[in-house]
Amino acid sequence: MADASEDPTIFTAHSLPGDPRLWATVTNAYLGTRVYHDTLHVSGVYNGAGGDTHRAVLPSPLNVQLEAPAGTGEQLTKTFTLDTNTGSFLHTLEDSRFRAAQCIYAHRTLPQVLAFSVSLSRLAVGRGPITVLLQAAFSPESPDLDLHLGPDFQGARYLYGHTLTPEQPGGAQQEVHMLWTPVPPALTLGEGEEDRTWEFLAVVGSSQAEAQACLTEALRLQAGGTLYTTHAQAWAQLWAGCGLDVVGPLALRQALRGALYYLFSALPQPGIPGYICHGLSPGGLSNGSREECYWGHVFWDQDLWMFPNVLMFHPEAARALLEYRIQTLAGALDNAQNLGYQGAKYAWESAGSGLEVCPEDIYGTQEIHINGAVVLAFQLYYHSTQDLQLFQEAGGWDVVHAVAEFWCSRVEWSPGEEKYHLRGVMPPDEYHSGVNNSVYTNVLVQNSLRFAAALAQDLGQPVPERWLVVADKIKVPFDLKHNFHPEFDGYEPGEEVKQADVVLLGYPVPFSLSPHVRRKNLEIYEAVTSPQGPAMTWSMFAVGWMELKDPRRAWGLLEKNFANITEPFKVWTENADRSGAVNFLTGMGGFLQAVLFGFTGLRITRAGVPFDPMCPAGVSGVCISGISYQGNTLDFSFCEDSVTIEIRDPAGPWAPPLEAELWPSQARLPLPPGHKVSFPRSAGRIQKSLPQEAEAASCSPRTSC
Repeated sequence: MADASEDPTIFTAHSLPGDPRLWATVTNAYLGTRVYHDTLHVSGVYNGAGGDTHRAVLPSPLNVQLEAPAGTGEQLTKTFTLDTNTGSFLHTLEDSRFRAAQCIYAHRTLPQVLAFSVSLSRLAVGRGPITVLLQAAFSPESPDLDLHLGPDFQGARYLYGHTLTPEQPGGAQQEVHMLWTPVPPALTLGEGEEDRTWEFLAVVGSSQAEAQACLTEALRLQAGGTLYTTHAQAWAQLWAGCGLDVVGPLALRQALRGALYYLFSALPQPGIPGYICHGLSPGGLSNGSREECYWGHVFWDQDLWMFPNVLMFHPEAARALLEYRIQTLAGALDNAQNLGYQGAKYAWESAGSGLEVCPEDIYGTQEIHINGAVVLAFQLYYHSTQDLQLFQEAGGWDVVHAVAEFWCSRVEWSPGEEKYHLRGVMPPDEYHSGVNNSVYTNVLVQNSLRFAAALAQDLGQPVPERWLVVADKIKVPFDLKHNFHPEFDGYEPGEEVKQADVVLLGYPVPFSLSPHVRRKNLEIYEAVTSPQGPAMTWSMFAVGWMELKDPRRAWGLLEKNFANITEPFKVWTENADRSGAVNFLTGMGGFLQAVLFGFTGLRITRAGVPFDPMCPAGVSGVCISGISYQGNTLDFSFCEDSVTIEIRDPAGPWAPPLEAELWPSQARLPLPPGHKVSFPRSAGRIQKSLPQEAEAASCSPRTSC
């Protein structure tokens, strides 16, 4: 193994941060906590009514710290390590006589299981017993759950109960059932023993039968000595299938790996059936108790900031995120009706039902731009996968249709301007509320309606004429004098804005801009964006400057993100002063997009995947493995003078053959599976090729075989 100080995949320290919020998280798609934290969260389990809805606190049996007994007479070496290769947190104690290691993990393929092990090894000659202490702080109580102790099962303790208050009146109180291995106060390596390992489990299910079945399976693996190895192998398999790295500064490589790790931790292992998604919240599943990290609610953060990264690497999980929006469509329909409009208005803050649970009405009422982010996620997924089943049979079309209907009922006709207006909204810049014609929101209205019309044609559905009329005639504010897009009607250059807003036009929101206007938007808003704004902002400025071929300025803005990354475990904070949400997946999502889409110029469009790579200052190469596109898996890498694309062999059975069209020459290079195709660095597009061209594809001077 490489020296951890040089390895971008392993983060090590000799002490924990003074702020426990910044300790490493232990999370899979179903359970989440932080190391040495007394709280555990279960995906989709909320307590509290309406705006008081928050993730329910379940006491964590994993809140156990390894300590050496007093009076050992020798200085101990302590290390704390997050190993992203194996999805494990390791705490070690070592002196000349022994080494003790505690390994904590959320099981990758058994998502109802959290576990930790303690291994003791003798290092010096001698046969005497060696003892370490386990400091446990577990109490079977919760402010959110009515909990009761039940009978033991296969040596495990049993705790069960239900939430106290449903999200909506008359709603169900959610059940929680937990089995866990009791933890002794000390562990001893017996006289003459050289090494020994103990394993401790916590299993959570929605019923007693589910918890018992999961524990039985975990015990079976434990008996065979494979409980941890199946977990570690699943992580190894995931990393072998996809990744993102650069030839550049170690800090950048570590930041990318950490962000990918925390995002992947929140998703199911590819190929694991039966996953039901309850959405991704800004602070992830490890956070979200009452008055913490937005209480575990789901925002636009999922759809605009996290989703594009998930889609590129893990289309199954991307579909599951969309299914969450389908499952909560009924709540979105009610939200629109409650506001007096037709169609669906997705909640600014959503939990289980999809009804608005934002504690402050102004955001829930005015930040309607979330609708456009939701539809954009469906649009990207459709172009990337051509998964018609989601739209024809699984409810995707219902979402797109309902949002289109909402937009058409929400706009108002202005006879004076002969334009549709969208009045009384709050843009992403939350420093301004009740504004008219937020340019970001109105462009999303256009995009939603045009995609809805195109999708309707593909599905053989009628296209309401008003959709295209509103799309064509909605006002998109533009200042001819200063040649830029004012954020809203009446915005004056120089007014401070909270975060990325207008600069989202072009990317991630599809919108045609001349280079000059794109530059003016970036310059004007960069100068007035609050330095106290959230972490994802500067990533989008960096993408804009990469589009304009100014890599030095792009890197300078991307570097601002490092103020949000805490040491040693690369946990992000929402704000640079360490305030706001922690383990801030939203900021990580924006940062990943700056490299995945900014450095590469990759875009997901109806016609294919354009690319226009450029290395920013200090970076001489980028390598992306495991990009998913219409059933194919491809690797995309480039350096300062060349680009290499490889379609992995074999492709899916229905995957179309692909080619790379280069610009401006319009040369078309077949991309046969299993062959690396290299060419001088240029812009172009990965797209479907004609079948006869794919059949004729063979090794050529442009292909390495």
